[in-house]
Amino acid sequence: MKKTIAIAALILGIGTSVFAAPKAPKADAGVSFTSLKNDKGFGVKVAAEKSVIIFYDNEHNVIFKDLVSKGLPTEKGYNISALDNGDYKVEVKTESGSVTKRMHVYEVDGAKSYFFFQE
Repeated sequence: MKKTIAIAALILGIGTSVFAAPKAPKADAGVSFTSLKNDKGFGVKVAAEKSVIIFYDNEHNVIFKDLVSKGLPTEKGYNISALDNGDYKVEVKTESGSVTKRMHVYEVDGAKSYFFFQE
């Protein structure tokens, strides 16, 4: 009788811990960032999902919003030469989740350049 209760408690404990574990975040392998050939910006490649790209400034104000794809694989480039120097956030929202990258825009010898922060 004691073994039965102990086994039942063990099974109950294991079963509860499986459901209590947090879900792993979805991998957004369908979104990738690339550099444009002329080094004036970057490109975003999205798999076959509806997707929107949103640019935020340092105060979290939306400065640009672009509907990239309505369900087809798409690649689109963005020129950063008109942006002021400073920090920005680029968010790609898809049906399966979102990818956010922080970007810094700066000027070198009169030409705009940028980099994405490693996170």
